[in-house]
Amino acid sequence: MHRLMEIRRIGLFGLILFSAGNVWAQGTASPATKTLVVNGRTVGAELKVIDGHSYVDIETLAQITNGVVTVEPNRIVLTIPTSNPTDAASLASPPPVPRLSTDFASASVGLLADMREWRGAIGTMITFGLAVSDSWSQQYHDRVEAGLTQAAVVATTESDRNALPLLRNEFDKLTEWANETLAARQALNGAKTIDPDALKNDPSLAAITNCSRFLNGMIVSGTYSDNAACH
Repeated sequence: MHRLMEIRRIGLFGLILFSAGNVWAQGTASPATKTLVVNGRTVGAELKVIDGHSYVDIETLAQITNGVVTVEPNRIVLTIPTSNPTDAASLASPPPVPRLSTDFASASVGLLADMREWRGAIGTMITFGLAVSDSWSQQYHDRVEAGLTQAAVVATTESDRNALPLLRNEFDKLTEWANETLAARQALNGAKTIDPDALKNDPSLAAITNCSRFLNGMIVSGTYSDNAACH
């Protein structure tokens, strides 16, 4: 009986030693390592995983963040530069460019073509001294006005609605210029309606032409923009 108790004490002591050795071995096992990836870029340093926590060398961290490590007697200071809000704003995605709708652009192309034809017909009258009637000019006016109404109907986007007043301004200027030119023709004002150089020296026609060129470029590009020539 005494010998059996002795054997049990020896076995229990061995079990304790085995368990302690196991714990010691686990505590001193080499920590697991993992690769560190920052913003999709693999950093040339390994992470140490100890007791479920990840650790990285402070020098490596400073390199990743463009920081500076300062070693002092009682502490280690890591200074990481803060981002500038202005810089962040400049790197942000630009706002979407305002686009014209397809229907509005199509209607505007036809409208501008009618305006050019009207302007060209009056220019031909002046260059060659042709006789015209009020009804002839009124037909051009009505056709262009109908085109402008159609453009207004299909103006569905904010860019369309912003571009529409520019088209209206061009129409109004062209109407005023046409009426003044026809009135001068009826009054036999040769300096304005017979002299070929009258077209070159007409500031109203120059403004209309500049606006027309701008509007054509804007419509073709499909992107709304503004220009002083159309105001």
